Amino acid sequence: MPATREDVLNSAMELSESDRLLLATELMETVSDDLPGWSIDDPEFQTELERRSNDGSPGISWEIVQSQLRADLNS
Repeated sequence: MPATREDVLNSAMELSESDRLLLATELMETVSDDLPGWSIDDPEFQTELERRSNDGSPGISWEIVQSQLRADLNS
């Protein structure tokens, strides 16, 4: 039986931080650049980033973002 995404993630979490970063980078390189959504090179995206960085909101910690992403992926 093929490994599940969760199996792969659990195995990857046993790697060193530098190996996890390398793995993540290698995986990102396999994803199509033609995906819909924002691009870092998109002027509208840059404008939105600037707006958000200057809106005075306190932002969200990386720990909360990670927690929300994990919850979304597991549901």
